[in-house]
Amino acid sequence: MGDTELRRYRRVVPSGGLRVAWQSGARRAVSYLESMALGGLFVATRQPVPIRSMVKVLMDLPLGEVRARAVVRRVTPARGMGLEFIAMTQEDRARLNRALQPMLATQ
Repeated sequence: MGDTELRRYRRVVPSGGLRVAWQSGARRAVSYLESMALGGLFVATRQPVPIRSMVKVLMDLPLGEVRARAVVRRVTPARGMGLEFIAMTQEDRARLNRALQPMLATQ
């Protein structure tokens, strides 16, 4: 069974080098998004934080900022980390959903 079958939401690869600001403990960084979905993100970073780490996320999307709390679910050394959203306001979730719809429609 492949990863695709286990996913709740379809992923998109954002065009134009979309970046995300993130913080885990005292560590802060800005990284590129490799992929994103309603359920989470894959953040490109050469120094990912450990699995199960809590991460605060800030994305500046065309329709406005989206803030969320996430947990690290997957780490690919020297490449990045997969984050699962665990908390987000209804307004932020609505902005994320509106931003994803055009990208999902073109896949």
